[in-house]
This record gives sequence, C-alpha cells and structure tokens, in this order.
Amino acid sequence: MKMSKKSKIVIYILLGLVAIYFLAPFIYMLFSAFKTVTVLTTVGQVLSCSLVAYGFARFNFKGKNILFMILLSTMMIPWDVTMIPQYMEFNLFGWINTLKPLIVPAWFGSAYYVFLMRQFLMGIPKDFEEAARIDGLSEVRIFFQMFIPTMKSTYAAAAVITFMNAWNSYLWPKVIMTDNKAMTMPMLIANLITGYVTDYGMLMCGVLFCSIPTMIVFFVLQKQFAEGITGAVK
Repeated sequence: MKMSKKSKIVIYILLGLVAIYFLAPFIYMLFSAFKTVTVLTTVGQVLSCSLVAYGFARFNFKGKNILFMILLSTMMIPWDVTMIPQYMEFNLFGWINTLKPLIVPAWFGSAYYVFLMRQFLMGIPKDFEEAARIDGLSEVRIFFQMFIPTMKSTYAAAAVITFMNAWNSYLWPKVIMTDNKAMTMPMLIANLITGYVTDYGMLMCGVLFCSIPTMIVFFVLQKQFAEGITGAVK
C-alpha cells in the first residue's frame, strides 16, 4: 500500500516533533551552559588576562619581573590543592548551588594565558604606541584600538582553550552543584549512567550534542588558534 505524499509529510513532521520532545532536555542544557558558564568564562578569562599581560609587556615598574615569576609559579600548584579552600570560600559567600563559582574565578585571569599574551605583546615594537601617544591617545585607547585588533590570533587561541576547558568541566561543577537545580552538560550526561540500566542510545546522543559546540568553535578558529600559539612562541 503506497502512502500519499501528504501522509508522508505528516508522518515526518510527527516524528520530528517526537524527536524534539525527547531531545528537549539536552537542547535546553546545551544552550543554558553555552549562554551562561561557557561564554562568560571565556570572555572574562580573555579580557582579564590580556589586561594583565599588557601591563607586564608594555610598562616598566619596580618588581615587575619578580611579580611575573610569582605569577608563573602559581602554575606549579595543582588544582586539587586549592579545590577545598575554594569550596570553603564560596560556601562563606553563599554561592554554593549557583553558577557564580564557575564564572567569577575566570575574571581574575590565568597565569598560562597571561604568559601566552605577554610573549605575543613583547614582539610588537614600541614605536607604534609611542606614535600613538604623540597623537594624543590615552593608554586605554592604545590598548583597545591598537593592541586588541593586533592580538586577534592570540585571543582566538586563548578563547578556544578556555571554551573547551569550561565546556568539558565536570568535577568542579559537580562539587559546587550539590542539587540538580543547575547542571552543566557533562553533569547531565553523567546522570544518564545508572548503576543498573543505562540507555546507551540516549547516552551517545548526549555525547554527540555535547561535542558539537567544541567542534564548531575549533573548526571556525583553528587557523587563528595555530597562529596565536606559534606567534606567542616566537
């Protein structure tokens, strides 16, 4: 028995609606995590680190090298050592079961990204900013109008790494989120694994949805990512 074209269209539409109904929790968590934690973390990390790197690279002040070495030495401290003190601090602030502990620390920068951007900025001749000062530009305008456009590749490299770290973060959100009122995408996927029965079809679907944003970001910015890493090394 052949089905008419209109019947096929109706069936396809119904199947699409059923699929959307079952995938709605994943789609909601996908855009929720993307809009809040990941985007704000990436923006805060890139902006704060670039300001600190600009100060270390373009200004001369007493104790600059010592402060920079102290900053780099923080990279040797394992995150596991600071996890409990951070939890106690955020508990004192009343931020447990909120997204603030996932976003606010990123706005205080990271030693690795400061080092990455500082190395890039030190390769830019100082004649450019001296000419800008002669033209009457302030330090703020020099940074935003001259250096930020020049640092696009380094920004892309830092943004890709920060985005992937924030998107794939599981342990720290699991420690902070003690209830299920707010969850990130990896936490939702982990909840699909039960001790008795696991729906592997739903699990693989969740993993696929979770991988799509990171793949899109990397493929779009892969050229700038490579230029930013090699430019910083030079």
